[in-house]
Amino acid sequence: MKTDVITVSSRGKRMESALGLVDKVAAYKELPPKSALHLRLLAEEMMQMMRSITGETEGQFWIEDEHGEYQLHLQVATRLSTEKREQLLSVSASGKNESARGIMGRLREFFDWGCDEDYDGFSSSYLPDALEHSASPMVDWEWSMRRYENELTSRIDRDEYAREAWDELEKSVVKNVADDVKVAIRNGSVEMIILKKLA
Repeated sequence: MKTDVITVSSRGKRMESALGLVDKVAAYKELPPKSALHLRLLAEEMMQMMRSITGETEGQFWIEDEHGEYQLHLQVATRLSTEKREQLLSVSASGKNESARGIMGRLREFFDWGCDEDYDGFSSSYLPDALEHSASPMVDWEWSMRRYENELTSRIDRDEYAREAWDELEKSVVKNVADDVKVAIRNGSVEMIILKKLA
């Protein structure tokens, strides 16, 4: 099943409709209250991430499910030029995006990545070794929370950054509720998919 697609904006437009869609899916699928709550929490995290995107933009939100695995999708066209992004970030005292805290805030940086920037040059210290070329010819780059988690686990004993990143990840609602989070970058658009298996 795939739901209708709802256009949401970083200024909050139609986000309530998107959350309402989650509630309708939970009711239609007769999900137990705890499962419905988990799906709603993940959608709220996704909408919060959308709100934190630099500048004003729109994205497409929808839900798919197959064999009890639910996928929350958010697709946004990258639209900031390097110059525009630098202008927006220069307003911050640090010259960095101050909302890039927590795993969802840091993932949001994918959506703020400029459309004219080279993904080969993406060297975010936030997500080391987790962003890689995709094997799919339709996808330029992809990232997976589970792959990121495995990468941190393999380095936690010898790398201070990995320990700090692990502590942050452990506190994340998304990490503790979702089965995985995937981000795909393709043809000037970024798509996040949050996956959750529900009974």
